[in-house]
This record gives sequence, structure tokens and C-alpha cells, in this order.
Amino acid sequence: MAQRTARSRRLGTLRALLARHSGPDAAFGRRLVLAVTATAAVAVPFALALVLVESRWPPLYRLDRATAERLHRTALEHPAWVSVLDFFTGVVWDPVTMRLLVAALVVWLLTRRAWRLATWAAVTATSGALIGFLVKSVVERARPHLPEPVAHAPGFSFPSGHAMTATTSCAVLLLVLLPLVPRAWRPLPWALAATAVLGVGYTRVALGVHWVSDVVGGWLLGVAVVTATTLAFEAWRADTGRPRTAVSEGLEPEISSDADPEAPSDGAAVASSDQAT
Repeated sequence: MAQRTARSRRLGTLRALLARHSGPDAAFGRRLVLAVTATAAVAVPFALALVLVESRWPPLYRLDRATAERLHRTALEHPAWVSVLDFFTGVVWDPVTMRLLVAALVVWLLTRRAWRLATWAAVTATSGALIGFLVKSVVERARPHLPEPVAHAPGFSFPSGHAMTATTSCAVLLLVLLPLVPRAWRPLPWALAATAVLGVGYTRVALGVHWVSDVVGGWLLGVAVVTATTLAFEAWRADTGRPRTAVSEGLEPEISSDADPEAPSDGAAVASSDQAT
């Protein structure tokens, strides 16, 4: 009898440990880590761009060179325009500015007790920066060398850190804040995000510190990171009984209400009570 009781206790303890480490929160964390780790390997468009850059594919090389030289001539002829470009790329769309906006968003989400949405935003921005730096260090592509350069930038060239940071940061801001924007006004934040992403790419090439392929590579890698972490977040929502959401509705529409944005849904609550019984 005593042995049977001890065995039952051990089994109960084992079940409790397994339940603690196999719930939706734990699954969400594992998916985030696995998705971010696998992003560089499964991002086929970016991988193709990387192969073309590394192999110095002649059509791409000619496109990079011709665009850089044409925009460089324009920059030399219009020094006032260079000042405008430098302001936007160095202040408005600088990676530090974009990351500070995401950091402020994370703090706000924490005050709203949206823990997992805050985690998603922080992981997306941080992993994007780390993956971009890693790829730069591996590829070691030199920046454009132009006569009479109008701007300088340290480090390697591919992919563009400015372009990648703008992509991930704007995606995070959009997917989190869209539910707070009235439906009739939602084209405006989309337009602002597109302007920032495209604009920062143009400024980097026009100032002669990046090739066109660097910018495209930054966009593609940024989209891959956001897609991977967003799929992980959507899987967590499915695990907790929440419905799938369209991109136009934001990542978690419940954030617009005054209630707890991560309270269990009715379906999840019913499932939990069934398991308990």
C-alpha cells in the first residue's frame, strides 16, 4: 500500500512537471527560439540574393554599379539634397531611432500586461539586429568606393542594417498598433511604414554607402525574421483558443480593449475546465 502511494506521488509530480513545461507559454517560447534560429536557413529569397551577391552575378553587379554612379552624380550636383538625405538616414530613420521606438512600445505593452506581445516585439527587433550583424560579418562585402564621396559609413555592406532595421521596426509597430487605429485611418500607418522602409533604402544608395542589392537583402532578411516570429505568435494564439487574425487587423486585436489582452478566450477556458475534470 505504501509503495503504491509513493508511486502515485511520483507520477503526480512527473505529470505536474510535464504540464508546467508543455503549456502554451512554454510552446510559444520554444517556437520563438526555433523560428529565429531557422530564419536565415529557410529565407529562400534572401538566400538567393546572397548567392548572387557572393558570386558577383554580372547583371546584378552592373545594376549596382550603374545605380550608384548615377545617384552619386546627382548628389555631387545637389549638396543641399545630400543634407536632407543625411538628416533622414541619420536621425529620422536611423537604427537607433527605430529601436528606441520599439523599446518604448515594449514598455507600453508591459504596462498593459501584454507580456507575450511585448516578448514578441523585443525578440523580433533583437533577433533582427543580431542576425543582420552576423550575416554582415560572414559575407564581408565592401561598401561602394566612389570618387568624392558625400558620406561615409563603418563596417561591411551586405545586408543594409538601416534597411533591415526599418523593415523589422516598422512591421513591429504596425502589427502591434493597428488595432488602436480607426479602420478608416489604417491606410495612413501603412503608408508611413512603406515610406520609411523605401525611403531609408533610397537614402543609403543615394549617399553612396550601400549598393542596391544591400538594401534589397536587408528588406528580405527583415521580412523573413518578422514572418518567422509572427508565425510563432500565431501558433501561441491557436494554442490558447484565440482566432487567427488578418494582417490588416494587427497581431493581437484584443490590445484595443480595456480588458486584460492575454486573458484566456472562452474556448481556452472551456478546454482548461474539461482537462481539470
